[in-house]
This record gives sequence, C-alpha cells and structure tokens, in this order.
Amino acid sequence: MTQSYVELCAEGRTLAGGVRIGHPGRGWGYWPLFTICQLLRLRWSIRISGAEHVQRGPAILIGNHLSLLDPVFVGLSRTWRLTFFTKIEAFERRGGWFFWSTGQIPLRRGDELATRWALAMSAWALKFGNILAIYPEGTRSPDRVSLHRLHRRVLIPVLQANPDVPVHVVAIAYPGTQRGRRRVDIRVSPPLTLDISSDDPQQLTDTVTKALLALGGMPYVHEFAREMKART
Repeated sequence: MTQSYVELCAEGRTLAGGVRIGHPGRGWGYWPLFTICQLLRLRWSIRISGAEHVQRGPAILIGNHLSLLDPVFVGLSRTWRLTFFTKIEAFERRGGWFFWSTGQIPLRRGDELATRWALAMSAWALKFGNILAIYPEGTRSPDRVSLHRLHRRVLIPVLQANPDVPVHVVAIAYPGTQRGRRRVDIRVSPPLTLDISSDDPQQLTDTVTKALLALGGMPYVHEFAREMKART
C-alpha cells in the first residue's frame, strides 16, 4: 500500500465531489446498527449454513444479488465486520448515512480513478480484518432468482491483489414465508481453490460462477443483469 489510510480517505472525499463517504472499513455506526437491525428478525427468518468455513480474520465473500438487503442479512447472520462496495448514488440519497456510518466503500461506475480508489480502500478493509463482500452481477437479478453474468471490473483486481486471502462464495435465496416471517437462506462455501498466479481473468470468473451455481442451485443467464433490466 503506497498511501496511508488517512491519505486515502482524503483522496476519496475529493473524488466523491462533496458526497459524504465517512471512513470505509471503520465506520463508527457498524456495531450499533448491527444491534438495532437485529429487529429485522421479527419479520425475517435468517438461516445460514457453512458459516464455519469462514475463519477468523480477513476473507472475501462473493455473492449472488437478489435484494438490496442481501449484504445486510449476511452481516446480521454472524458477528462479521462486513464491508462491501456500494454505488455512490446510494450515499447521496436519503438513507445514505447508513452506508457511510457503517464504513461501506462507495464506487462510481465508469470512473477509472474512483474504481482504483475503491480497490485500494478494499485492501485496507481486509488489512483491518474485515470480511469483504463482492456482488459482481453489478445490480440485482431482474427476476430475483437467476444468477447473471459476472462483471470482472472489481472482482478480478480484488482477487489478484489478495491471493492469500480466503475466498468463499455465498448463495442467498428468499424461499417464501414461514410462520408469518419471510425466509432468508444463506449458504457459504468452503474456501475456493483458485490459482491466482496462473489463471486468466476468464478462468477465475468461470470458477466463481460455477461455484455459485453449485452452491445455490439457481438458474444461470449468460447476460449482464443491467442490460436485461434496460430492455424491460
């Protein structure tokens, strides 16, 4: 890391152009909101299997994306300090305080400088011992069921920059209601076997895709979710 955490935060504020971004990976509100958000369990029945595969310390979780609440439910399921990439527009809206106060990483799509900054900040989050969550579909699945083609713009650089950090896939599903509460089923895989040094980006992406499909059993659509949404 060529920049200190303080220097990187200052750069991020400049790149954000006045949007409040807080302290990614270190937000003061994470644990207070973790406690408050447990109230969601009154409405949602959250079940997780395979969490024992994630050992203490930094890890990378790669998940399918069905709902805005996906990372919230994964975070609530265990006492993991979860950091994830969030489009910067979410920081600008009402409720944006949730993202900056819990230390999430803003990402401006299509901005190369902002992307490099976000990747550098993710390295600090891992250094702090956080769990880094990535949703490489880029947006929610249009049919709220299928796995769509994975973007490599963030996924591959994160994997290549952190070859010694365990990587797991996380499959989430919302299979209806039980006793008046909506069910959330989360499955976590053992660490993936990835050959970061020799596999090319397509091979790494294929390995992650196959692992997600095997874990979650969801249908696959070989099309970017954002493109499909644009046509509908």
